[in-house]
Order: sequence, then structure tokens, then C-alpha cells
Amino acid sequence: MNKETPVGTPQDTEKPFWDHVEDLRHRLLIALIALAVATAGSFLFAERIIDLLAQPAGSIDALQSIEVTENVAVFMRVSLLSGVAIAMPVILYELLAFVMPGLKVKEKKWVLLAVISGTILFLAGAAFAYFIMLPASLTFLLQFLGVETKPRLSSYINFITSLIFWLGVGFQFPILVFSLAKFHIVSVKTLAKGWRYAIVIIAILAAVITPTVDPVNMALLMAPMFFLYLLSILFAFIATRGEQPKG
Repeated sequence: MNKETPVGTPQDTEKPFWDHVEDLRHRLLIALIALAVATAGSFLFAERIIDLLAQPAGSIDALQSIEVTENVAVFMRVSLLSGVAIAMPVILYELLAFVMPGLKVKEKKWVLLAVISGTILFLAGAAFAYFIMLPASLTFLLQFLGVETKPRLSSYINFITSLIFWLGVGFQFPILVFSLAKFHIVSVKTLAKGWRYAIVIIAILAAVITPTVDPVNMALLMAPMFFLYLLSILFAFIATRGEQPKG
């Protein structure tokens, strides 16, 4: 009698909630450990990454440092961003494993697919920012008004890493829609009908994220973001394929 609790008692209803809290704490801890290890490992090649990030501006010699702690701060920021990229598969898996506990056994494969797809999309967003957005943006910014500009190391690295990171995160949108569709929060029909609103929202986001105000750079960002929206519709369809419509 001491070991058995009737179903429907307060203890029975409260236990699942605290189980979820404990599960969330455990998964966040694993994600943080993975991030810490990946960031520490990034110390080994962070200097080479900084040299690579400086290439769109010419080289590391085209930048200047003013503050005493500026170089250390830049080194740590680049190491952290590299750590996020390396630990992304673990982070995505822990998050998806927490928000998708109710999936059937045959649907568990979608978690692995989402992790792989999310990692690829994050890297694709980072590559798009580095190889396409940055050259066009820096050419405009550094040659504006014809004044010779030698960027400060910290401001340049903050600018470039923020652009790379947020575009990488933005490219995760299909994975987010996939998860929402699994929980029936969004549907393929709603997404397909809302493409006009999506264009307006994408234009606003492009204006916020894009470092320049010219329409060319905004268009460079809007095109892949709208493609990602269309891809999200496909992901939502995959997430709900085979399910019986309700009502």
C-alpha cells in the first residue's frame, strides 16, 4: 500500500511535471557540457579562424586593435562561435529529444534527420553569410563616401560573427516548423496560405539583419529566406504525412 499510489492522486499528477523539469535540466546540462568542450577545443585553431574571418576585409593587417583586452575578447568570441558550430548536433539533439518525447518508435528517426538537417542548415547559413553577404556588404561599407577605412578588430569581428551566427540560426527555421507541425501548432495549409505575410515578415527581418540599407543586400538575404519558408512547408508536410486529419 505504501508503494502503490492510486491513479489520479495529486502525487500522480505532479510527478510528470517534475520529471519533465528534471529531464530538461539534464538535457541542458549535456548541451552546455558539449558547448564548453567544443569551445575549449576551439582554442587550438581560433587564431586561424580569425585570420579567415579577416579575409573579406583584406587580411588581419587591414584591421587595428585599440584596447588592451581587445585581442583576448575577440579570441574568446570566435572560440565561442566555433564551439556553437561544433556542438550544434548535440545541442539540437538534446532540444529535440526534450520537445518530442511523445513520438512513436517509428517516428524517432525524424529526430536524427532533424539533427542532421539542422546542422547542415546552420552551416549553410554561416557559409552564405561569409561567402555571399559579407563581400557585398563590406565593399559597400568600406568604400562608402570614398573615405579610407581601417576597421577596428573588435567591431569588425563582432559585426561578422553576429551576421554569421544569426543567419545560421535563421536557416534553422525549417526545423522549427517541423517541430511545430509535429505538435499540430502549425499546418501545411496555414503556411501555404500565408506566403504573402511571410514575404512582409522576411523583408522586415532582412532590413534588421542586413548590415547595409541598400536593396541589393536585402534581396540577397530575402531570396534564401523565402526559399527556406518554402522548404519549411515541405518539412511540415513530412512531419504530418500519414496522420489522419482531425474532425
